Amino acid sequence: MADAGCAVDPKFSAPIANVTVPVGREGVMTCTVHDLYKYKVAWLRVDTQTILTIETLVITKSERIAITHTEQRIWQLRIKDIRESDKGWYMCQINTDPMKSQMGYLNVVVPPDILDYPTSQDMVVLEGTNVTLTCAATGVPEPTVTWKREGEKSVTSVENSGITSHDGAMLHIYHIERHNAGSYHCIASNGVPPTVSKRIIVTVNFQPIIRIPTRQYYAELGGRVILECHSEAQPNSINYWMKGKGEIILQGGTYDSTLEDHVFKVTMKITIRLEKVSDFGVYKCVAKNSLGTTEESVKVYRKTSKTKHVENQIIQQSNYLGSTTLIKNYTDNKINDILLTASAASSSGASICFGWVVMIIALVTVNAL
Repeated sequence: MADAGCAVDPKFSAPIANVTVPVGREGVMTCTVHDLYKYKVAWLRVDTQTILTIETLVITKSERIAITHTEQRIWQLRIKDIRESDKGWYMCQINTDPMKSQMGYLNVVVPPDILDYPTSQDMVVLEGTNVTLTCAATGVPEPTVTWKREGEKSVTSVENSGITSHDGAMLHIYHIERHNAGSYHCIASNGVPPTVSKRIIVTVNFQPIIRIPTRQYYAELGGRVILECHSEAQPNSINYWMKGKGEIILQGGTYDSTLEDHVFKVTMKITIRLEKVSDFGVYKCVAKNSLGTTEESVKVYRKTSKTKHVENQIIQQSNYLGSTTLIKNYTDNKINDILLTASAASSSGASICFGWVVMIIALVTVNAL
């Protein structure tokens, strides 16, 4: 019987399958042996030649290592809380003579992570400078990095380039402009959940700019006008109105400020009561920040009875010519020029030639046609 027993030849039923395990999980490697008889099965780590288990006994001092034996033939090496350092070859060995063994590879993958350094932090830059955003990502396998902006905006200095993403650890923005301000997302992925991202806010500083909806206003003495202008700036600007060359108007204005796309936008309105002749003239809308001062002018003209008479003649003549719609669509600036001329003629005591007005209306009509 003993001789017959010794003739038993243990063999492996199947190769050890290679295993891929995310860091922090449990790794299980399976060795299946038939006809073991009196022989013993051991698990070893190949690179360090460390014996981990013999039979059901754990030899190594690591508390993360365990062994399970089921169905008289399955030996499973279990490694809890897998670490990146656990990656490598593992051997299942039968103590025959000569020894029999087979190996399997434990691959450890690591979800992506974005390092605080040297990844870029929130930054403030001057308009027109070159800017580089950096995203330092780690993981196994090596992650890919993609840059995107909130709202699918362009990631280049060209506002409507259509390029809404960029692959690579660094994003270069050449000659950055104010519309490039906002949030940039660095997204790192390597196929191991979860994908991670970091938001970097880029603030672009620039000297204030001013937009004027209307540059000329007409009103009668005793009336009033509401002047309006819009400014954009970063950092925030100080806004005010001036009369003439330097008299700051301290009261009567409203300044509605909003922060949109990391740009301070101000709508400035002021009501001017035209109680005396000196209230007419030039008014300036001023916006000032640490990068400079910007101002734009509007002018308030006095509307007299003579200008009203010319205005009525224009409307009457246009009705006669059947071009009321045309006159309504006629640009304010051209009408204002007519009224301004009338006002100047009135103040100088000159008369207005009605035929001249008719000629202008005729020219307008011809141009429209």
